[in-house]
Amino acid sequence: MILDDIVAYKKTELAAQQQRTSLQQLQDMPLFHAAPPPFIQTLREWPGRTIIAEVKKASPSKGVIRADFEPLSLAKTYEINGAAAISVLTERQFFQGRLDYLRLIREQVRCPLLRKDFLFDPYQVYEARAFGASAILLIVAILSKAQMNELSTLAQSLGLDCLVEVHDEAELDCALACGAELLGVNNRDLRTFHTTVETSERLIRLVPPGTTVVSESGLSRSEQLARLESLGVKAFLIGETFMAAPDPGVPLRELIRSEV
Repeated sequence: MILDDIVAYKKTELAAQQQRTSLQQLQDMPLFHAAPPPFIQTLREWPGRTIIAEVKKASPSKGVIRADFEPLSLAKTYEINGAAAISVLTERQFFQGRLDYLRLIREQVRCPLLRKDFLFDPYQVYEARAFGASAILLIVAILSKAQMNELSTLAQSLGLDCLVEVHDEAELDCALACGAELLGVNNRDLRTFHTTVETSERLIRLVPPGTTVVSESGLSRSEQLARLESLGVKAFLIGETFMAAPDPGVPLRELIRSEV
């Protein structure tokens, strides 16, 4: 399965990265000591339609989505056109992302940033803080309950929020048992890459009041977003729809302005 391949590669990559940059070196980086803008608070207080726009060059299922990929320019476009927050793909091998994109964007864009990657080790949480993230993605499908608790506790101690991602009922139960405040429902099954917005429609009904829900993947039309908003979804993480557009700001503006 592609998810297993990604995690296996990430473990090898992580070992090499830890040899290059020590934990102390990460903690000595300037952005480690600069408080990032709040992520969850921004989403909860955002007026109108709340979109997390993604900076994403490629994916295992689609290959290269945007050849003329300039992460800083894209992030600035998102900010200008009304994104509440920005998701930055930092996974190198399968998504052609880079950790440096986080720092590059953080230094010139005010939106809170999500580090979008496959995180399973405390070192990666320190990386996220050192490179300017406001939040990290925790994917329930690749984490044990003990890992979930360890990483979320560490993130909180470092001033980072967690977007806890699920795609079925069992993963939702695990996320809620771990106290997730910000829940991401991925409409794409990371094991098969099959995508259906019905996943969000099904799982949102099982989420208790007070939990902020983000719907992720397969979103491109205002009627989809309006339907999910009516069920209680607060925010939407959208990448490929924007990355495939000649000017990503155009579909972003259209989705925000077409709010029902």
